Amino acid sequence: MPVYVQHEILAKVGDVFNAEALWQAPGLALFSRRPLLRDLLERSPREQRGRAATRCFSHVTLMLPQDEVDDDRHLTRGARVRDLAQSLAALHQKDFGDLLGGDEVRYHVVGNDAVASGEVKVKFGHAVYLPAPGEQLLYTVAASRDSAIWQPVCAVYPNQRLTLVGQDEAAATFAVPGWPFGADGGILLINDGADSEMEVQVRPKDSLDCRFDAANGYYVIRSNRKGNSASGDSAGQRLLLKISRAGAPARAVTATMATMAAKAPSAVPPRTPSVWKARAATAAENELTAMPLAAGPMPAALPLPPENDATYAPVARHRITLAALALPRLSRYRDTGAATLEIGLDSGLAPAAPGKDSVIRFAVDDADEVHAITAAGRQKVAVPSQFAPLDGASVHLHAVPPQMADRYAALLALPQGLAQPAAAGTRLVFGRGMPALAGLRVLDAPAFLRHLDGSAAASADRLGLSRNAFGWEATGEGLRIVRLSETQALFHLDGALRLVAHITDATEEQPYLVPSGHHLVAGHYVLRFDA
Repeated sequence: MPVYVQHEILAKVGDVFNAEALWQAPGLALFSRRPLLRDLLERSPREQRGRAATRCFSHVTLMLPQDEVDDDRHLTRGARVRDLAQSLAALHQKDFGDLLGGDEVRYHVVGNDAVASGEVKVKFGHAVYLPAPGEQLLYTVAASRDSAIWQPVCAVYPNQRLTLVGQDEAAATFAVPGWPFGADGGILLINDGADSEMEVQVRPKDSLDCRFDAANGYYVIRSNRKGNSASGDSAGQRLLLKISRAGAPARAVTATMATMAAKAPSAVPPRTPSVWKARAATAAENELTAMPLAAGPMPAALPLPPENDATYAPVARHRITLAALALPRLSRYRDTGAATLEIGLDSGLAPAAPGKDSVIRFAVDDADEVHAITAAGRQKVAVPSQFAPLDGASVHLHAVPPQMADRYAALLALPQGLAQPAAAGTRLVFGRGMPALAGLRVLDAPAFLRHLDGSAAASADRLGLSRNAFGWEATGEGLRIVRLSETQALFHLDGALRLVAHITDATEEQPYLVPSGHHLVAGHYVLRFDA
């Protein structure tokens, strides 16, 4: 495999800002001197024919001790750094002008805490590119371990053809935060221009498995090496790599998570109503009974067993499912001192109290901003968004309908929502502290809501859910709703979580009917009625 990034160290440097001392040693002791920058470029040409170099590298990064660079910035406003870059570029042009092939010589000098005093690190190669002044970005690259916390990796410019990302900057163009594969390999990004899509390859070829997840718009990278991931081995680990075209989201190579969530179908698909409807029976139907045709002579009649006195009743098939959680705008409740509402999803993606067992958590603060929290950190997320904290599972954060936007910041769909049976013909009450459907009120605990001083609140249900929110009765036609509290906001959503109505009139005499497969929003809870 070719060396995409040359990484060398110039040691025993008396003055790290002396361009001539870094470029070439004085005198003619060619075989006794230590190699310097000119020698490194000469020994590693960009292209060669036989043993003769036909083209050399023209973009070079120098890393100096951070203290030296800081002192120069304090004392001379960075003048020595600028002079060093300009002087080296002039020496480069003078000695290798016939091998540049029209390329512009560019040097970039930076400070690095990892560089020891009296040393200079040099970086150049096929995958090292320095943008021209004012050159605009073409792509941005970000990485994630859980699809929730995305960290920037690098930018790719129009003329930057090769970019190698991997474990660290010693062997790659850029280091990937959280790279889990050690030195197993790297990811090579090939850019053939703005009119072609970015090509992604694994180097070495068989070190990693890289597949594009078209549904989520990012690459999923795994190690091909067998091992035990529980012991820290890279086997079983995954890395997500997202490549987006800068400044043109509509033409992005990989769509952003927000765009994919907007295009994705709802995580709560509408269900086809299954309702028994009575129909008028004809006289013939009342009198005739259909019988199967006899295929042959009838066997002798057997004695009938004694009749069982048991009575068979139909099994209740109605149920109410917690399909989503409505994240409130806490700015509406500032007078209560509520600062953060945080909800965790466990390994089964069921709602749980936020803690170490949560694979992902979602939080909304008093500024109405929504954050995703994982082991990789905390990050503000856009709404709508889609997340894949586990293989084969996704979590959708839906935008709320405009008529509900003054109350709610987002709708968190629950892939594994809790469900409880709903016996037909029984009138019950849903609300804070009511026993009916109490198992669906998962936020009725002090662990979810925090005050400004960091203390836990009594219950998150106190925000937006009345003690007697609504009365309900499951029927074959749908869920009959009676509004019991004048201050309780009730919303009817269809199977795709689109607003149908803001329920204001629902009385005992004229209850409001929510069809099967539709949703009812009360407080933080989005309840789906299934028949």
